[in-house]
Amino acid sequence: MKHIAILGFGIVGSGIARVLEQNAAAIARTIGDEVGIKYILDLRDFPDSPYADRVIHEIAPILDDPEVALVCETMGGSHPALEYSLAAMEAGKSVVSSNKEVVANYGDLLLRKAREHGVSYLFEASVGGGIPLIRPFLTSLASDRVTEICGIVNGTTNYILTKMKDEGRAFGEVLAEAQRLGYAERDPSADIDGIDAKRKIIILTALASGILPDDSDVYAGSIRGITVRDIEAAERVGGVLRLIARTSISDDGRFSACVTPMIVGNANPLAHVNGVYNAVSVTSPVTGDILYYGRGAGSLPTAGAVLSDVAAILSGAAKAEFAPVFRRMPGAAIPFDEQRFPFYVRADGSAAQAREKLEAVCGPVIPVGDDAEFETGDVTAAAVRRALPDAVILPILR
Repeated sequence: MKHIAILGFGIVGSGIARVLEQNAAAIARTIGDEVGIKYILDLRDFPDSPYADRVIHEIAPILDDPEVALVCETMGGSHPALEYSLAAMEAGKSVVSSNKEVVANYGDLLLRKAREHGVSYLFEASVGGGIPLIRPFLTSLASDRVTEICGIVNGTTNYILTKMKDEGRAFGEVLAEAQRLGYAERDPSADIDGIDAKRKIIILTALASGILPDDSDVYAGSIRGITVRDIEAAERVGGVLRLIARTSISDDGRFSACVTPMIVGNANPLAHVNGVYNAVSVTSPVTGDILYYGRGAGSLPTAGAVLSDVAAILSGAAKAEFAPVFRRMPGAAIPFDEQRFPFYVRADGSAAQAREKLEAVCGPVIPVGDDAEFETGDVTAAAVRRALPDAVILPILR
């Protein structure tokens, strides 16, 4: 019997217990032994749970027990998740995490600690929920150079934007529905303001480049201001509106990373990712374009991703995988206003005057519809704002 501990018995932590029960035989076949939960660390008690007798409220018993080889950190937030993870690795225990915040903020420190103590720190479940996305960077893509990552990595915002398009409903109305259905939190800020997606693109940027961006290096745009008019404009441009997380990595190690609402052209596979689903496109010179698609959240898909890391470590497979170490590189990030895109631009007033001002700064533009709406060539957001400070602007992804 291989013994594990779970830190945090919420949606993902409790899902780990359920998946272990449902897939016990398959997991045992992969690992070569059964896996059992010896401890569950949580502030709460769970008197009605079959695991009630394993719930503890202090980390010390887990750290002191030599039978516990591995800790599943599913707490959320940076603290005390960081401190508990570091302590576990110092005690010789590997750690797997679904916690995108702690990986995005402290991945460099956590991976160094794992290497120092000869253990593993894995985080497959931190991006893309149940989509097998992280491990390919450590295995099949380890010998390639990823140049671009682009994806829909937040199911809540994708659900909202899909509903707005399909049903012509306003943002606030669809958000309220998403909250009723459990797709959006009571405080939806992390999702709709791009914070969740920003943490995920930080992690993916680090996997692709080895550089862990600071939070301030990555622009996060919100969908709060998206209107039905914007949704309709996207259709006229030949696409759909989606919240896109994107990073582009140059040969010299510089990167441009952002999260922002974009008009995604209908020829792009991401334009056809609807509802709560996620998809991530990875581009490299050798492999070309790869698309990863699936459920990006949820108790069982995310728990399954956690247990894939558990299986890799307990079977010994993780030792054969490339173990990344992230580093910080000040000045490596290209600011969002300096990143170049084609833009959809909508201004008030005279179309002729708006076009004249825009072309004076951005070069030739293409009219869209009958109003003061235009599509630019590859320019920067800063250039568009110089020409038309009050215009609505949306990057276009073909």
